[in-house]
Amino acid sequence: MPRPEVLERVKEAEADAEEIVAEAEADREARISEARSEADEIVAEAEAEADSIEQERLDEAREQIEEKREETIAAGRRERNELVDEASDRIDEVVEFAVERFEEAVHAQA
Repeated sequence: MPRPEVLERVKEAEADAEEIVAEAEADREARISEARSEADEIVAEAEAEADSIEQERLDEAREQIEEKREETIAAGRRERNELVDEASDRIDEVVEFAVERFEEAVHAQA
């Protein structure tokens, strides 16, 4: 084969190789870009799921706090009512006791 033809074939082979390399680099960049997009999407989904779980836990905690608050208030009201009832039941007794002490004090002065 004559030398100019060999040189032309070498140039064509180099051009083909450069084209293959350029296509491979473009394909690599496209794959990297696609992988980054997928990774961003996965991160966004994970963040959204984490936010959702966080909100659920906060809601559950608030519910538990509200239930405990209501229980505490109810217990306090029951205890107060019991004390009021006890005090009401003892009014006559206390009045009688106070009158007796007063009468004793009056008799002691006389």
